[in-house]
Amino acid sequence: MSDKSSLSLESKQVSVTIVQETSTTPIQTRKHDARGGVLAAGGSLEFYEPIEEYEGKHRYDPLAEWTEKEEKQLVRRLDYRICSWVCLMFFALQLDRGNIGQALSDGMLDDLGLSTNNYNYGMTIFYLCFLCAEVPSQMISKKLGPDVWIPIQMVLWSVVGICQGVVTGEKSFYATRALLGLIEGGFIPDALLYLSYFYTNNELPMRVAFFYCVSNSTSIIAAFLAFGILRMRAIGGWEGWRWLFVIEGALTLIIGVISWFYLPPSPTQTASWFRGKDGWFSEREEVIMVNRVLRDDPAKGGMHNRQGLTPKLLWDSLMDYDLWPMYLMSLTLLIPITPVSAYLTLFLRSLGFDTFQVNLLTIPATALFLVQLIFWSWVSEKINNRIAIVLFYSFWVFPLLVALELMPATASPWSWYAVTILVIGFPYVHSINA
Repeated sequence: MSDKSSLSLESKQVSVTIVQETSTTPIQTRKHDARGGVLAAGGSLEFYEPIEEYEGKHRYDPLAEWTEKEEKQLVRRLDYRICSWVCLMFFALQLDRGNIGQALSDGMLDDLGLSTNNYNYGMTIFYLCFLCAEVPSQMISKKLGPDVWIPIQMVLWSVVGICQGVVTGEKSFYATRALLGLIEGGFIPDALLYLSYFYTNNELPMRVAFFYCVSNSTSIIAAFLAFGILRMRAIGGWEGWRWLFVIEGALTLIIGVISWFYLPPSPTQTASWFRGKDGWFSEREEVIMVNRVLRDDPAKGGMHNRQGLTPKLLWDSLMDYDLWPMYLMSLTLLIPITPVSAYLTLFLRSLGFDTFQVNLLTIPATALFLVQLIFWSWVSEKINNRIAIVLFYSFWVFPLLVALELMPATASPWSWYAVTILVIGFPYVHSINA
């Protein structure tokens, strides 16, 4: 006869009965309310319990309960403390990654004696290096921790960004493009990994939507910054685009240095001289954070935040064929949009708009993009259907691309502009894949 223990927990909101055996017999639970339910029906302690090295192991409690109000208040604090700063870091990424567009509007290619083909080669080098750096960057991030690796990335790419202000020709242009791609590659998945330490899977899509909102709001802020900075042409004997790279690179450098001290490694490791000796959260809040994340996805307790990926784990993830359709979608989804977006400023210049008009005319596309991003992320969460939103994206983009192809060359600049803005303001769907 096996040794059994029985425990009954009751409250106004929750009634949970747990029967535990000393063997591996599953725990039987009844969950009457998600606000305080403990484990899913038929759940096993061995399934939910994290490894000993897991950074939140000391806060793991399979019997812990909390109210919906407590959890909502805690999530709001996480949004303020964690999500907002991650969004600021993404702002810095986009500022340094996207200011090449404003530089083009100021005649950078002419000043350096480069052609459009040189620009094409430079952007190809950037994206190839960015792509090649994705997996190595994530492996480094998993070993060092995203709270360590992300600030290092930011400081390094900001230095390269500043160096763009002193490029002299084709070779130095290609070199800075390659270095930026190699250093910035992996930042986005590193940041998403970091967010997953604090949020459940159901909460991530909207936070990722905020993430991309701030990212694309950068285009609006960058346009206004460029409007002012580019007027510095001839100051110190420099063109305006050189000042643009230096000033915006310096801003990113400051954010990167602060991030080194600001980012906590995990929900239970927030105490430091910079964040306060008592940390950001009480013991109860740490218990709630750890257990709600583990109950949502027990796999998060299978590794700790300073544990690197082995080649076998990497291979296993690549061979997870359930994810192949998402890989294919992510690889191909933005192919129709990227050329239109990358050449927007050059295209507007070719339509006859001047430097300052071009920078201001990019703003409506970003505003439309942000509205669609938030709206469709919210819709996908409400209807719990991701593929419908992806299909809508295709139906939105295809006729607009056909229009760009078939429009007569004699069409007015504003007609070309209107269709182009609708293309760039497309329904963004990457946030719903989180």
